[in-house]
Amino acid sequence: MANEPLSLAETRKVATLSRLALTDAQLEEHRHHLGAILNHVRQLQALDLAGVEPMTSPVQSVNRLAEDVPGPTLSNEQLMAMAPHGAAEPPFIRVPKVIGGAESS
Repeated sequence: MANEPLSLAETRKVATLSRLALTDAQLEEHRHHLGAILNHVRQLQALDLAGVEPMTSPVQSVNRLAEDVPGPTLSNEQLMAMAPHGAAEPPFIRVPKVIGGAESS
């Protein structure tokens, strides 16, 4: 399968293996997309990468470690004023339960 286009049967098989229910029009569209991806992979496979060192990222970056300095904060009274109606129970703010599912909220 050098550079010939992907057949509709091959595209249908890939869709079935991917558990996708596609119409004939969608199969035709994805046949072209999948063919373009496979052609790109063939181009990458043809590259001579002997002597090229593997990288974790395409750009060189260094983690910047900034000093942990606290900034301005709001007073407890300001926070209570911003809380939704009925959620403020000074000095706390009631929030919906996040862990445990809908039945326990």
